[in-house]
Parts: sequence; structure tokens; C-alpha cells
Amino acid sequence: MMPFEGGVESPGNATFIFSCGAALLYGTMAAAPPRFVASVVKTLAVALLAVLAGMQHGHWLLVLALALSAAGDLFLSRPGEKAFLAGLASFLAAHVAYIALFATIGGGVAVLLDAPWRGALAAVLVVYGLIMLVLLWRRIGPELRIPVAVYIVAILGMGVSALTLDAPLVILGALLFMASDTLLATEKFLLPAISRQRDWMRYAVWATYYLGQLAITLGLISF
Repeated sequence: MMPFEGGVESPGNATFIFSCGAALLYGTMAAAPPRFVASVVKTLAVALLAVLAGMQHGHWLLVLALALSAAGDLFLSRPGEKAFLAGLASFLAAHVAYIALFATIGGGVAVLLDAPWRGALAAVLVVYGLIMLVLLWRRIGPELRIPVAVYIVAILGMGVSALTLDAPLVILGALLFMASDTLLATEKFLLPAISRQRDWMRYAVWATYYLGQLAITLGLISF
């Protein structure tokens, strides 16, 4: 069953299928050494979600957040610290765009106060963020501490602001996005260099990330 009207030949469904296909293809390369073709496929998967959001008249901030995420995918797929910092900056901007979007269409802080489960989950996310900050602060170099701390604040803001929407799919997507970043940070900074856990974690990082972005996109298009 396709998410949009018109069958598989409709532009929306075709774009959806190509995005999912690129995501599955990259999934076979996630643990391999960096290659140009892998960078292209990885970037294409989320870039097509940005195209899909635009085609389906999604909010411009959604299109912007997805486009910035695709740029972040490109940078993070390349080796080196400069590429990592560029990717971090791209995803930081994407999270800011998501926060602005959720603040625009959500119910605000009042929603968190009125629904106990939302407030409780928001508190859990804040505690999670503090724990991750403490763990990472001890393991990363001084030059990365401030950028990583700012990024943690941004992704927390994205997750908490998603809780103000009456859109379960978007909330699920935001939580998956946060899970992906947690796995990425653990794999990159907290695991020993020769850990056998790295390969499966790289697959998990990609799976949770793409499914999160897909859930946010579909949830907001139908919001």
C-alpha cells in the first residue's frame, strides 16, 4: 500500500520508493570504509525526502530541515575531523529548523503540562541529555566539547518540542532520531577502537536515523 494517491507511478509514491530504495542500498554499505558511491547513496536517501516534502506541499521548515540533514549525511560520510564538524553543524541547523517548525505548529509548553506522559517523557529526555553530556565530556577533546554540548541541547530541544504535537508518528520519528545520535556518539567516542560492537552499531545508526526522518516526514505531511 502506497502512502499517496495514484499508485506507484505517481510522483509522490515514486519519490518515496526511490528514497526507501536508496536507504536500503546504503544499509548494505553502512559498516564499509568511506566510498564516494556510498556518500552519494546516503545523501540521496534523505534528499529525496526533502523533495517529497516539497512535492506534497509540506512546510518549508520541514523541507529545510531535511535538506540540511542530507548535507549533514554527505559530510559525515566523508573521513576527517573537518568533515565531522561540518556534519555536526549541518545537523545542528537541521534541529533548529525542526524546533522552529514544531514550535510553529505545536501546542507549546502548555501541552507538556496538561498531558502527564508528555511532561514525564520530556523530563526523561532532559536527564538522558545530561547523562550523555557527562559521558562525552570525559572522552572528547577540548575543541569538541562546546560544539557537542550545543548539539546535545539542540537535539534535546527537537525531541521535547516534538512532544507538543498531536502527531504520534512525528514523536516516534524524533525519538528514533535521538536514538540514532546516541548510537553514533557511543560508537564514535565511547567504544574502544577495536570493539566488535562497531559494525552492528553503524547499521543501527543508519536504520534508526532514516526511519526517524521518514516518520517525521510522513507524519508532518499528513498533519
